[in-house]
Amino acid sequence: MFGWLFGRKGESGGGVTETRELFSLTRPLAAPADKAFAVFVDKADTWWPRRNTWSQDDLDRIVIEPMFGGRCYERTKSGEERVWGKVLTISRPGHIVLTWQIRPDRSPEPEEAAASRIDVRFMANDQGGGSILLVHRDFPRHGEGWEKYKAEMAKAWPGMLDAYVKALAAS
Repeated sequence: MFGWLFGRKGESGGGVTETRELFSLTRPLAAPADKAFAVFVDKADTWWPRRNTWSQDDLDRIVIEPMFGGRCYERTKSGEERVWGKVLTISRPGHIVLTWQIRPDRSPEPEEAAASRIDVRFMANDQGGGSILLVHRDFPRHGEGWEKYKAEMAKAWPGMLDAYVKALAAS
């Protein structure tokens, strides 16, 4: 009924559900929420695809500092750190919200106010596993070109979450 206001909701490839300004995706998990959260946050460098970093082959590790105000960054083998986000909310083991401080041209965005948000929730089920829900929102904050950027990120996140699910299963 309010599609004209909030955008039309539709599903695109990779299980991504989209509206005009955000997209979401879920994956079932064969692990309890505490383990799923720990792998996503504390062991991000075990699953984050190297091709989706600034450092590529020079990457040493991906870090999400698990505290309010913690930095999200990549560290090169030579020790250089490149910040790509900040922890806005953390409630272990169920919820984390990060800024996405990467511009549409893939350069760093130093201003938190000009960054989109990644809202991740870990939910348990009765069988000892659960699911992950990732919502990438607030794309208009990126300014010009945000619609194209949202579409590109909606294509990138399914592969990233699949890599996460694989790493979680192996841990």
